[in-house]
Amino acid sequence: MAPANASDVINALPAAVLVVQADGVIRLVNAAAESLLQQSVAHLQGQGLDMVFGRDSAIASLVRQTVEELAPMAEFDVQLTTARTRTDRVAISTAPLLSDDPNNPPEIIVQFAATSIAQRIDQQMRRQGAARSASGMVAVLAHEVRNPLAGIKGAAQILEPSLAGEDRELTQLIADEVDRITNLIERMDVFADVGPVAHQPVNVHQPLDRARRVLTTGGAFEGLRIVEQYDPSLPPVRGDFEGLVQVFMNLIKNAIDAARDGGGEVLLRTSYRHGLRLSGDNRRESGALPIEVAIQDNGPGIPDDLQRSVFDPFVTTKDAGQGLGLAMVAKIIGDHGGAVEFESEPRQTIFTVHLPLFIETEAKP
Repeated sequence: MAPANASDVINALPAAVLVVQADGVIRLVNAAAESLLQQSVAHLQGQGLDMVFGRDSAIASLVRQTVEELAPMAEFDVQLTTARTRTDRVAISTAPLLSDDPNNPPEIIVQFAATSIAQRIDQQMRRQGAARSASGMVAVLAHEVRNPLAGIKGAAQILEPSLAGEDRELTQLIADEVDRITNLIERMDVFADVGPVAHQPVNVHQPLDRARRVLTTGGAFEGLRIVEQYDPSLPPVRGDFEGLVQVFMNLIKNAIDAARDGGGEVLLRTSYRHGLRLSGDNRRESGALPIEVAIQDNGPGIPDDLQRSVFDPFVTTKDAGQGLGLAMVAKIIGDHGGAVEFESEPRQTIFTVHLPLFIETEAKP
């Protein structure tokens, strides 16, 4: 049997692999890398990393460092973007391939390990714990705070007629602040742990359309371009109509706010994804989640330092925001047995909701 050449070997690998010259020019590309980068071998071979990924990209920097130090390198959870592909989260590892002739510069083997959607969702599901842990706090607030607040406001209103000037203004300030705190507590009621939603069939386009129409009536889309990419053949999901309307209104409103600071476009997309399934230790979210609803904007993106905590209560990028919208989204979708994830970079932020199908037998006693 004839020995395999280098090209045969890397093409047999299931991982995406490039062989790069010391000057950054790509010499070999395997089939998995061709698929990941969505560019042909013929197009990639002979191109410099700077041309494919950008001079300041993590991969170009990692290769340069490997050439300088002649040692393996690795970087995890890297956002990989090219001119022709969507963004992927990957781990990148590099290793020098030394020549028998020490005068020849080394070639660098670059391997990509894509962060799977299951891994991204699993990270997000752990974040949902913060929203659920708020249920106990809500119960305490509702029981221990509402009644005293009502008493404080009542006392201020009784005192107000007998006061004048600045003292009267202070009683009004007390009443206004009581109203503000009461409103915040009422908004947090959504975190109460009510358990799984009723098993009702819902055409996911109906709550999505309701959310859009409500926002359109309020003038939220004025001056923006709205793109709809719907799959009308989607089967019904298992869910609660009103809860899904609330979810989509929050996500679309966030996309609108972001788009006004960027390119002025919001994309709404529905699709069917085969094979997506969550598993866990008897947790509510286990099961197949084939229905996807994506809300995308071309705004400035979510700051890196907030991306790990955007679903936590009281985390917000808005000056006047209270940071409950995305926590509420995570809680409601979790109660549906679904999941929500996001990808964000400048000019492209996508929130994707994954929902379970409605199974006819679920409606039977």
